[in-house]
Amino acid sequence: MKCKFLGGADMVGRMGMTMEGDDMTALIEYGMSPTKPPEYPLPAPRVDYAFLTHAHLDHCGMMPQVCGKSECDLFTTPLSAEIGELMMHDTLKIAKAENYPMPYTTGDIERTMKAVVPMTYDDQITINHIDVTMLDAGHIPGAAMFQFDKDVTTIYSGDIHTEPQKLVYGAKPHDCTNLFIEGTYGGRNHPDRAKTEADFLAKIDEVISRGGKVLIPCFAVGRTQEIMILLRNLKNEMWVDGMGRSVTRLFLDYPEYIRDVKHLKAAKRKFNEVKNANSRDAAKNGEIIVTTGGMLDGGPILGYLDAIRDDPKSAILLVGYQAEDTNGRLLMEEGCVKINNEIKKIACEVQKYDFSAHADHSQIVDFIKGCDPDNVIIMHSEAREAFLPDLQDYNVILPETGVAFDLDF
Repeated sequence: MKCKFLGGADMVGRMGMTMEGDDMTALIEYGMSPTKPPEYPLPAPRVDYAFLTHAHLDHCGMMPQVCGKSECDLFTTPLSAEIGELMMHDTLKIAKAENYPMPYTTGDIERTMKAVVPMTYDDQITINHIDVTMLDAGHIPGAAMFQFDKDVTTIYSGDIHTEPQKLVYGAKPHDCTNLFIEGTYGGRNHPDRAKTEADFLAKIDEVISRGGKVLIPCFAVGRTQEIMILLRNLKNEMWVDGMGRSVTRLFLDYPEYIRDVKHLKAAKRKFNEVKNANSRDAAKNGEIIVTTGGMLDGGPILGYLDAIRDDPKSAILLVGYQAEDTNGRLLMEEGCVKINNEIKKIACEVQKYDFSAHADHSQIVDFIKGCDPDNVIIMHSEAREAFLPDLQDYNVILPETGVAFDLDF
């Protein structure tokens, strides 16, 4: 099988890979990097089959450009399909607002959704004499790995976490010959999760006790709900705003993908939802606000930031990755953000906490050893070489974007 990364081989973002052989072309993921302007993978060929691991924008964001134009089936979980549809429409909304070129049309999104062939964990299909099994990837609800069986077994991980989180259980290793594995946290390990959660809750209590407000910018898919579950037992007045509200409702429509749906239901009941301008004004007087966007570049977060930016008693608690050239990175490095095209100094306390939904370096190494492959293909990473000292017993392949390589399938 000839494999070629269209994006994401040696970087985090804009994932996409084609597999060609056995008289077919398949595409696994096709995303975009939500930078300003967005960055896209290389153009995709016409494909016969498409596979989507999960509905984060860097994995799903460009699927309509392929599935909206090729007559191909799209295999994914029904939850990832529905969340992906939200993300795709939001991409067009942002492109229009920012005057970026439209990467596809609403018609392409509609055709993409019609192409979905829903699968769930442990389901198996056969395409061109290859058996394809969907596996649980951890990471976020509905996230999947794909296992391809013909002469040998090949696994494509997508994004994974191997440890349980509030929302989902962790991914388990499976024996294979070829393992495509994400390496987002190459060379880095997460701090102890229980300690991170305790420190986070203690900081919230400290800020509110001194008369401040707590603003928590969150990614809509996964992080918003993880934080809501963590905070569900607090007695404070809490609000949730942005796309995360819609995603929470979708999660509850698919309880089979949630570790403990009772906890998510309890969290949803505890949080007040911002549904209009009046409730948004009310939220600004609340004690804790969880809102999109996670990198402070768009969504309701900017209005809340502007409201509290001069208050040193309040705090902005960052709980997700802050990419370069984003407001979140600007806040971390220079203590200011851009609001309405104007740089404004932030007087609030700023703290960052590691709530990553990705496996860290040691967890990835342990997962690889559990799969015991002959070939390890490391992708979705800017620090792939950091894995090499721990993987000397394996044939490690570090693919380059746009350069094809052959693997026995």
